[in-house]
Amino acid sequence: MQRWFNGLPEDSRTTCREAVVKLQKLGKTLGFPHTHPLRGGIHELRVRVRRLRYRIFYFWHGGTVVLTHGIAKKSAAVPRREITRALKRKRQFEQNPTLYTQEVDNG
Repeated sequence: MQRWFNGLPEDSRTTCREAVVKLQKLGKTLGFPHTHPLRGGIHELRVRVRRLRYRIFYFWHGGTVVLTHGIAKKSAAVPRREITRALKRKRQFEQNPTLYTQEVDNG
């Protein structure tokens, strides 16, 4: 996730960071059009920067949001393989949260 995030253009990185902070602050009350449930407990955080559409996949672990990965979206539908990837990472995290946890400073 961090590598993808760091590879974004600066304005996109800033906007995505602001969206993640908003999600952390508002939690599950942040709804459509900012978030959208997919399946298996996976949600997408929807971010738009000019004509670019980004999706950051996440799930909830207790009261904590866990980001799995992000994509630049090119089509109307979320690619099935991206949901599958998020579900796999969710299962891995749930088996060993400590191994897959990285604290990130949003400042």
